[in-house]
Amino acid sequence: MLADSSNRPTLTIAVVGSGPRGISVLERLAVRLADGELADHSVRIHVIDATEPGAGRIWRTDQDEWFTMNTVVGQITMYSGVPDEGPARPGAGPSLGEWIAQRATTHGEPLLGADDYASRRRYGQYLRSVHRTITDHLPANVELSEIRGSVTSVVAGSHGGYALELDRSPYLIDADKVLIATGHPQNAPDPQEAELLDFAERHPGTTYLCGDSAADMPLAVEDIAPGSTVGIRGMGLSFYDVMLSLTVGRGGGFSRTRDGRLRYVPSGLEPKIVTGSRSGLPIPARGRNQKLPDHTFTPRHLTKEAVAAARERRYAATGTDRLRFNEDVLPLLLKDLDDVYRAAHTASGSTEPLPPLDLWALARPFRDARFDSPAAFRDRLLDVIREDLAQAALGNVEGPLKAALDVLRDIRNVVREAVDFGGLHPDSHTDEFQRDFVPVNALLSAGPPIERVEQLVALIESGVVEVAGPATRFTADEAGGRFRIGSPQVAGSEHSAETLIDARIPTPNLHRDVSPLTRSLIAEGLVSEFVHEDPLSGRSRATGGLNVTMAPFHAISAEGTVRYGLYALGIPTEHARWFTQVGSGKPGLNTLFRQDADAIALDMLRSARGASRTELATLSAGRAS
Repeated sequence: MLADSSNRPTLTIAVVGSGPRGISVLERLAVRLADGELADHSVRIHVIDATEPGAGRIWRTDQDEWFTMNTVVGQITMYSGVPDEGPARPGAGPSLGEWIAQRATTHGEPLLGADDYASRRRYGQYLRSVHRTITDHLPANVELSEIRGSVTSVVAGSHGGYALELDRSPYLIDADKVLIATGHPQNAPDPQEAELLDFAERHPGTTYLCGDSAADMPLAVEDIAPGSTVGIRGMGLSFYDVMLSLTVGRGGGFSRTRDGRLRYVPSGLEPKIVTGSRSGLPIPARGRNQKLPDHTFTPRHLTKEAVAAARERRYAATGTDRLRFNEDVLPLLLKDLDDVYRAAHTASGSTEPLPPLDLWALARPFRDARFDSPAAFRDRLLDVIREDLAQAALGNVEGPLKAALDVLRDIRNVVREAVDFGGLHPDSHTDEFQRDFVPVNALLSAGPPIERVEQLVALIESGVVEVAGPATRFTADEAGGRFRIGSPQVAGSEHSAETLIDARIPTPNLHRDVSPLTRSLIAEGLVSEFVHEDPLSGRSRATGGLNVTMAPFHAISAEGTVRYGLYALGIPTEHARWFTQVGSGKPGLNTLFRQDADAIALDMLRSARGASRTELATLSAGRAS
């Protein structure tokens, strides 16, 4: 650790990536420093982001308004405490909804209600405001600098700490502690993507776009010609972003008819959009929000105690506490969903019979169906979507279906207790959890606002968008020199397309991540891949995820040692942990998002003072309990 000119020891921290995860750690560092931690030190914090310090790439503030969040503004905060009578500052600040309400009063900006959805750009502006309050309320012994640039390499110092090389001034930074919070990766093409890219390169007039944030894709008129055909692979959240970029982004709009339905008003600059996925079902809408910002769900069946008891039973029976998801976890989860489903139905006073709650039937409504024409499939698809919209309008408390599906979001932390850090048998994690459950969970629990799905219906009715069908195939036609899109379950569904877009967000994978930072961390042996291992058979399965300890999430080196000054948080650690995409806390609650950030902040500051590992572990466990 260095010393400054006043002979005080200096702690230097580098935060690489300043999206929500990076800012969350900065906020907790600021709270602890303001409370007197390391008051006898000088602390230097470097915030490094390649796109926009204080917002990051996904939430950058120059993107278009139609890129929307899928959580209501009243349930989102980056502050670890609610506002008090003082100014907004680390530990006491407004939620996104409260901040928007303040801005409506002070700056005349558009007002959103607590149950409305903000654009990603608006959230980026909020993140920037949080970042400013952090900077404005740091103690005198703390200095924070922003660097807009990329870290190209990290090397362990011979006397501790790390040397970070950047692609622009100051080019080199020495840091005692380094946090990797880089968010969504940009991956090298997999074999199928490489074939499609090669096909597009060899056939003039065709374009293939690998999965990425739609805000970073070339989707303008000069990139994709009006009237041409665009195939879109995947119908999750990013599909809606691409869809709107190619319609609203080209001057189209929506209007309400007298009966309240949306109608699309074209600009004439749209392409024809043909889309599809494995299920053939666009991700359904989230239920109309009826929950307070500090709502919590208390499971009756899938509890932490139930998970611990299941581990004890597994150990007694097999000699290992690795769980089987379909036997030890899923039945309990389904019981909690069913309880909420039936309770909401009873509370509604409905006398109609309640159909069984079958997640797989909801997620795969066309699994065994065959359709004799695209029109027949279109009619059936619209029936399914409209029924889902009717269920969403009932709300996520009063509506039985959406109330039950919301439990999938509310119960994530307990699922993590079961699956994180190799908590499942490797085969169960790969086959039962990752392959079977995760796609169904994502489809049914992470949907867009109701209005987005209404817009999709209007675009299908107008003929601008066509869903090919279930089990959609996306191939390259060498003879025709174009991409082919079609469903084997829908007769006559094949289309030829000049452009093919993968609208699936890339999965984190250390070996495919093309960033110089990741390549350097691997080459230097500072990080390793998380591998699922069966302690009994010795079989293992590589995951592609970055290997970290439990909180405070130190990186584990290629030699298997813990790198105590190097931390990783969020999406880079996906696979070691589950559903790391969470990008905010909830007002008034000590959420896992907040606990993760505070665990790292605590370790950075206490270890700088020389606290023992045992003390740090005890403090961390006590806070998170």
